Amino acid sequence: MNSGDRAAPREARILEVAVLAPVRGLFDYLAPATGDVVAVGSRVLVPFGGRRRVGVVVGTKADSALGQQQLKAATECLDRRPHVDASTLELVRWAADYYHYPIGEVMAAALPGGLRAPRPFKPAQPRVWKITAAGREQLAAGPGRAPRQFQLLTWLAEQPIYGDSLPALDFDLVPVVRRLQARGLVVQEAAEPRPSSGPPADVVLNEAQRHAAGAIVAGLGRFGVALLDGVTGSGKTEVYIESARAALARGGQVLMLVPEIALTQQTIRRLAAGTGAHVAAFHSGMTPAARSRAWQSAATGAAGLVIGTRSALWTVMPRLALIVIDEEHDASYKQSDGFRYSARDVAVMLGRMREVPVVLGSATPSGESLANVEAGKYQRLALPERVAGAAPPLIRIVDMCGQNLVGGLAPALAAALEARLARGEQSILFLNRRGYAPVLLCHQCGWSARCGHCDAALVYHKRAGQLVCHHCGQTLRFTGHADCCAQPELVAVGTGTQRLEETLSERFPAARVVRIDRDAVRQSGQLEQRLGEVADGSADIVVGTQMMAKGHDFPLVTLVGVVDADDRLYSADYRATERLAQLLLQVAGRAGRAERAGEVLIQTHQPGHPVLADVVRGDYHGFMQATLAARRAAELPPYAAMALLRAEAPGSDLPAAFLRELGAAARQSAPPGIAIFGPLPAPMERRAGRYRWQLVLQAAQRPALQAFLGEVIDRIETMRSRRGVRWSLDVDPLEML
Repeated sequence: MNSGDRAAPREARILEVAVLAPVRGLFDYLAPATGDVVAVGSRVLVPFGGRRRVGVVVGTKADSALGQQQLKAATECLDRRPHVDASTLELVRWAADYYHYPIGEVMAAALPGGLRAPRPFKPAQPRVWKITAAGREQLAAGPGRAPRQFQLLTWLAEQPIYGDSLPALDFDLVPVVRRLQARGLVVQEAAEPRPSSGPPADVVLNEAQRHAAGAIVAGLGRFGVALLDGVTGSGKTEVYIESARAALARGGQVLMLVPEIALTQQTIRRLAAGTGAHVAAFHSGMTPAARSRAWQSAATGAAGLVIGTRSALWTVMPRLALIVIDEEHDASYKQSDGFRYSARDVAVMLGRMREVPVVLGSATPSGESLANVEAGKYQRLALPERVAGAAPPLIRIVDMCGQNLVGGLAPALAAALEARLARGEQSILFLNRRGYAPVLLCHQCGWSARCGHCDAALVYHKRAGQLVCHHCGQTLRFTGHADCCAQPELVAVGTGTQRLEETLSERFPAARVVRIDRDAVRQSGQLEQRLGEVADGSADIVVGTQMMAKGHDFPLVTLVGVVDADDRLYSADYRATERLAQLLLQVAGRAGRAERAGEVLIQTHQPGHPVLADVVRGDYHGFMQATLAARRAAELPPYAAMALLRAEAPGSDLPAAFLRELGAAARQSAPPGIAIFGPLPAPMERRAGRYRWQLVLQAAQRPALQAFLGEVIDRIETMRSRRGVRWSLDVDPLEML
């Protein structure tokens, strides 16, 4: 029995509690007056700040520094048995210490909604959906006007579907099955959890894949990190499947993280088919009840595979045997607000704590992972070629200088699109800029539409008739007029995905143009539907943002066009060129993944830029070798540890004064090797009505910086100038701007 399952000794009456509140540290409470034995990992209700809050018992002890007379008693224990195991408690405590964030808030992030509620957790009994006789009659009548209901009935006619599997099959099946239930076409019954989703499908590996999978399987049972470095289309998923099969065959569970919801469903289907395991899915598109059921399925061991986005990391898995992080380079793994943690880095620590191997997969590995390979900390497993003999796409640069652009398209890209349409092939146009036009200005006086809360322009959304700030969300109705001057002449400047879609529809009226960006897939089921249109060939041209650049396998796509590659060439962020190279090579990897050759056209005003030259050659590792050498010389991450301390307030004076005082004090007390830069206003100083300043702290050695950050936070707690200021600390920041 592990420490997370042991009840507290009866003499250890003092509970150490992580209260789910934005306060630092643990709090001591007496055990409930009922005399119930409270186990470590159980939830308790405690009096806190004039109200009752949920907390998790992380330890017990016989004495408190406050003295027992000063302690309050917990109101009640909510759990008959602990729901948080010892390894999760250990991981939460480590993450709270490393990221210097309140442990109660970290604990809240680790729990599903049902366990954050101030009531006993009632595990949902497994339920299964079955088709009725009336449903079979309806199925025989054909799809009619309800194709999604027909599709679900077809699946149910083959075999029952467990309720917690619905989110794994499709984002929007829950309301569909409810409508079928109301019509008497399906019923839901109690059922026992099944061990698997069926016999696994055959997976055929080439030599490189066999070598990689063999190395991973050989490492089962001990900690180690393998970087699966494979070009786009090289079959990394098949290596994941083979490795997961071996872990499952030994009675283990597998955790797999993907960077975005858009990849979750595709990954689940392939892993479930390849392993035959019962899959629990986690992503933000699920209801709290569905997340709680999936969490329970993993915690009881019923689910052999847990697949999801960042938050799936915190799932309790008693038999964890393998961790896989797909697209490990992706910035989506770093939480950008609140508890700013890196799911990739925390997953590596989880592997170390649980003594299980961690696989990091990418066609464009991060600088941090490549540096760890260089230092001998990670093992590199290479997949240098595409599977089935598919050739890498031909990448060409299109110089936009002096070109007659129509809707952002140069003649060369327009001609390439026309050729693909004539051959019945698909094309993807990548433009990481939502809306119709990024700027709306007056040609007569130079006025431009600006956000009233941010230092940013309002983006014109033509179809909705709105001006929208993509930073704070401010939305203004656009009437087509402005009071900027006597004779305003408004011009939409630049091209967004909506304008590009309009241009393509006008130029190629017979083509089916599908746009996939956050504006086009807001409603449940829309993303899956549009991805399905690409996969089945009903879409001719796809216009997409960066959500189209990651991991998708569209065999009919032979042309990828990057409409504007220049944005990140002008960025002051030292990571900008790395991200640009990753983005371009990832989106280029969507072309020519089957037997047809692929071509990539990259439009730019900087055709001679060295980053683009490396991309054209497909020489990502050569580019990163030079990039890492430059960072080593400049003492930048990954060859230094860094933290970003940001302060904000409704006016600029308060955060500036606060950070000046803090910076001066920190410089006086900083040990040798700690560098402090700033304070300076953030590049976008005003955002959402608040002015932002920042201080950068850097050290050659991570332990030294970690220790000093603790001192800095202690000092902040004593500073009067922090009043009226909201401050945050970002350890290992990915965004400096």
